[in-house]
Amino acid sequence: MVDKLKLTAAMMLLAAGVVGYYMLANEPELWRVVALLAGLALATAAVMQTPTGRSAWTFVKEARVELSKVVWPTRKETVQTTLVVIVLVLLIALFLWVVDLGLIKSVSMLTGRS
Repeated sequence: MVDKLKLTAAMMLLAAGVVGYYMLANEPELWRVVALLAGLALATAAVMQTPTGRSAWTFVKEARVELSKVVWPTRKETVQTTLVVIVLVLLIALFLWVVDLGLIKSVSMLTGRS
């Protein structure tokens, strides 16, 4: 029950930041953004006090660890793969163009509009 109250408070804090952003429409943009970020920071702090927030933060940390384990392709591999994709797209486009021309000719002959 307490966690639901904390999550509700977090949503209200975030909403207050958004409302503050729009209520400060006549103020400099800096103050509007500060109000929005303050609401976001307070909402985040409230969420982090709940088990849901802590498990979300644990997930983010584990995702960063997994991201560091990814073997990223080299620049050469990326360029080669991109070129293969471009060539295949052009070949498929050419094939579909030829098929389209054939279908147009066939329909024209069948309807007597050749």
